[in-house]
Amino acid sequence: MKRFTLLVILLCLSSSYVFCQGCSDAGFCSMGAMRPSQIYSKAINFKLRELEVSYYQGSTKLTPTINAATLDFNFGITDKMTAQLKLPYMWVDGSLGKTSDLGDVSFSLTRNMYSTENYHINATIGGKIPTNQSDIKDGSNVEFTNGVDERSLPMYYQTSLGSYDLVLGASYISKKWMFATGFQFALTENENSFDPTHWPNYPFPEYIREYDIATNLKRGTDFMVRAERAFHFAKWDIRLGVLPIFRISKDEIDNAAGERIKLDKTTGMALTAIGNVAYHFNTQHSVKLMYGLKITDRDVNPDGLTRDDVISIAYAVRFQ
Repeated sequence: MKRFTLLVILLCLSSSYVFCQGCSDAGFCSMGAMRPSQIYSKAINFKLRELEVSYYQGSTKLTPTINAATLDFNFGITDKMTAQLKLPYMWVDGSLGKTSDLGDVSFSLTRNMYSTENYHINATIGGKIPTNQSDIKDGSNVEFTNGVDERSLPMYYQTSLGSYDLVLGASYISKKWMFATGFQFALTENENSFDPTHWPNYPFPEYIREYDIATNLKRGTDFMVRAERAFHFAKWDIRLGVLPIFRISKDEIDNAAGERIKLDKTTGMALTAIGNVAYHFNTQHSVKLMYGLKITDRDVNPDGLTRDDVISIAYAVRFQ
């Protein structure tokens, strides 16, 4: 009981301090084989089931603060295959308004491809289903637009990326190390129509112009690499790692003339240093804390995915 109380205190202290770092991806780096903090075991048992409930908060380089509560369910299909389903609920608060809705639904299948007594190699195929078209509007700031009509909010305020995505990935897992890689392909466009010129009465015109236009945005392809070192101490599991995400093709939008254009400066690397701490009460119950420090980011981010401050706290239960 004393250990549990100490753990809760540490998590609370940590959460008040680490709302200050960042991650910038569309969630695919926590899918299937790419998930952080995977525990190596000589005996693979994909038939185990796990339910994880997590809370995430991230602040951006502008005013929006992004929050998400997620149900992450993993369940075995065969001895070598498992499925994952993630259901997030998101709410955003910033100077342009407040939004809340169900976030994009993620699903994946992961299969063990090769194993030895020292490591496993797993592969994942999955996807993301949009819950809206990234066209949420906010009526509370109608006086800042044209006084009558609501206008689309920037992508930072959207609870969905508005596109169907394909995700592929693989990982190498040993007792001390994890290396993972993955691709995310946006298959469709969103229907966002934010334009700073639609907010003529906003009192800070320079600020509103800092939001990138994302009209009918189709995101470029993302490629991620995760490198993670594990340190085990009795019931504690500590992980330190890096997560570079490369946008390897340019984002596309419709310009003011309705022409399809590719945006410069949307490619490049977003690099994050990540720390994970988990306390395992027993083989079934765990508490986890994730902290990320953004090191570099892309110059232009019309998808609104860049984060300056990130923390995630989760509770996981495993059962047969």
